[in-house]
Amino acid sequence: MKRFNTACLLLLSCALFAQNPPAPPDNDPPFVKQAHQLMHDGKLADALAVFQNELKTSPDSEEANIGAGVVLDLMLRGPEARKYFDKAISAAPDDEKRAAANRGMAMSWAFEGNCQMTVQYEQKILDYAKAKADYFRAGEIADEEARVCLDGNDVETGVIWYKEGHELGLREPNITDARKDLWNFRWEHAQARAASKLHEEDDPKQHIAAAKAILDKGRNPQQVQFLPALIGYVAFYQQDYKTALDNLLKANQNDPFIQCLTAETYEALGEKDKAREFYTKAAAATGHNPAAAYAVPLAKRKLGIK
Repeated sequence: MKRFNTACLLLLSCALFAQNPPAPPDNDPPFVKQAHQLMHDGKLADALAVFQNELKTSPDSEEANIGAGVVLDLMLRGPEARKYFDKAISAAPDDEKRAAANRGMAMSWAFEGNCQMTVQYEQKILDYAKAKADYFRAGEIADEEARVCLDGNDVETGVIWYKEGHELGLREPNITDARKDLWNFRWEHAQARAASKLHEEDDPKQHIAAAKAILDKGRNPQQVQFLPALIGYVAFYQQDYKTALDNLLKANQNDPFIQCLTAETYEALGEKDKAREFYTKAAAATGHNPAAAYAVPLAKRKLGIK
């Protein structure tokens, strides 16, 4: 379901290929529920109007400021969006809500493919998590900023932050073997993607094999679904478009990143109608995460949507 949840901005995706966020909780204010439904229906301008109307009477509302910022990012109006995130940051009553607002600002910069500004705001959340010795959360934050950089073609910076995320995640007190496998899988996954884009001596297929070996231990069955996406990703950047397509079609078909990469693959194969079909799906995403930050601007650009 294509919805975002301001409360969920605090929860960084556990998936390497992030999915759309979960549906909002039932205790959300009526105006938030109304805006969510409008977004789901593709009525972004109407959703923005709902948030802006709420701000007329409650200018410090976190839900309304972050909500307005998210909608404006989806409309590719980043400079306007960041005014609302700035307000949410300055009006935040506590560190947790400030973390949500900073994360929203980080993703706003991600929608413009700006690795360095994304890192600047993610770093604020990362410092907060580290201060609380919440190393699992810290690792996820580092991985999230890493993904934005890697997707935005600042591959070297992406690798630096994926390495940091791997090391932070393993610092979790009393960490289980399953959790160790999770972080090791993510690190191999990241190295495979980076190697496929750098085209250097590091062979991405070695990292795919290492990632699969970790999954074969059976301690993280929920991560198995991400292996076809990884194989498809690597194949795409190695220009093996048939293998890429075969595997991407086995991946999560609701993920806008996968939809967009599938469209790019069809485009490379000369299948313009299928490419347009998948770009159209990706352009309709309403998440505010690295997957949507990559997919929405690219898909709308390909479709000529301004």
